[in-house]
Amino acid sequence: MIRKILYSVLGLVLLIAFAVGVNTLRKGSRQIAVAPLAAIEVDEAAATRLSEAVRLNTTSSREDANLNAEQFRALHKLLETRFPKIRASLKRETVDELSLLYTWEGADPNARPILLMAHQDVVPVAPGTEGDWQVPPFSGEIKDGFVWGRGAWDDKGNLMAQMEAVEMLLAGGYKPPRTIYLAFGADEEVGGARGAAKIAGVLKERKVQLDFVIDEGLLVLDGVLPGLKQPVALVGVAEKGYMSVLLTISSTPGHSSMPPRNGSSAIAMMSAALTRLEDEQLPGGIRGVAGEMFDTLTPEMGGFSRVALSNLWLFGPVVKKQLEGAGSTNAMLRTTTALTMVNAGNKENVLPGRAEATVNFRILPGDTREQVLEHMRSKVRTAVPVDQVQLFVLPGAVDASKVAPTDSVQYQVLNKTIREVFPDALVAPGLMVAGTDSIHYGAISDHIFKFSPIRANAEDLKRFHGTNERLSIAGYADAIRFYHRLISEMAAAPLPAN
Repeated sequence: MIRKILYSVLGLVLLIAFAVGVNTLRKGSRQIAVAPLAAIEVDEAAATRLSEAVRLNTTSSREDANLNAEQFRALHKLLETRFPKIRASLKRETVDELSLLYTWEGADPNARPILLMAHQDVVPVAPGTEGDWQVPPFSGEIKDGFVWGRGAWDDKGNLMAQMEAVEMLLAGGYKPPRTIYLAFGADEEVGGARGAAKIAGVLKERKVQLDFVIDEGLLVLDGVLPGLKQPVALVGVAEKGYMSVLLTISSTPGHSSMPPRNGSSAIAMMSAALTRLEDEQLPGGIRGVAGEMFDTLTPEMGGFSRVALSNLWLFGPVVKKQLEGAGSTNAMLRTTTALTMVNAGNKENVLPGRAEATVNFRILPGDTREQVLEHMRSKVRTAVPVDQVQLFVLPGAVDASKVAPTDSVQYQVLNKTIREVFPDALVAPGLMVAGTDSIHYGAISDHIFKFSPIRANAEDLKRFHGTNERLSIAGYADAIRFYHRLISEMAAAPLPAN
């Protein structure tokens, strides 16, 4: 009997091992084979023009629409003078005073247009950190092969690269088969309500349906994703939604010398509620965009990473736990809960009668604001009496974007272009966990991609919105080449007509 059991167990183990091996080996590469693109010459003065743009302090404000307005207008003038062929050939409109919309008319008025996006504004330099910069943050200094300064990477690098590419195409006599738009919002860093949202509204009023949109987003990552030796170009095919909720809890105020012992003070109840929200977040899993990303990259991995990701039916819980251990990968799996602001009390010997906290959710495609709010309501009310709790959804909430299909002509042309310009890189779909202006365009396009053609390693990522932001001149030249190729390829792609 014992021998039969042992043989049965051994047989089961061998069967599982066989299944694991077959699943691992049958997942072939999903990378398309293309010839590297012959490098086109980029004007050496391009870096100087980017430097000029970086010198302009276009920090935006949610509250003050006119903050640094003269700097934005100086940027508009810079674009006008530095790109004379664009000035002569493209129509430029100003939307809500500071945002720009360029129109490059195509030969076929019935073909659906394409749109390239970037934003003019930048985040502020954190007060007190100016001295930590190797160069002044708005100097635009060219040093050691980089253009330094706030906005060099986010997002004037993309904006100026697009302008350089269009200017080059015009100089070569290129005439697009379909209309091309360039949209440059002035308030992306504070939500895009005055810029991208209004530009999208203008296009919608004109009954424009876009067949392709590209905005800033994920990058060509080198040495960032474990298990991969090659750089990986992640193309954002969806963007998480955004919702902040103000949680207020009321209780009877009192003297700190006689605190209640049942945890009924406002601060104690708030602590309990926030702990519950932090510990019991919305469920996650390796599915949707994250699942497709791993399906695409798994065949390129080696060792146990390839085995485990090829056999999630067996190793799924282990892989999920590992991914949940890092903030960047956990964010791909679920709607995240972030406790961002807390306020209570104004004197050390008084028990406050009110406590407030702001909780920020980044909503996974497939979840909705209503579901997230109900989740929050249910967790809080298990920790705090219902009559002492109020929830207020703050302005600016938005559901996750649609997921752009990766089996489309649009994605395949983008995939091909990336492989041509970055021949050493793998390409895979990814999820944009932060916000971009392109989320405002969901009503007028099904094919919105979030990708910045910029190489970055782990050290570079620390500079994003941080100290010593910079963009390499070589990397900037690659971005210009990328947009030059993408415009000509995408404008000529056999996309459906209106």
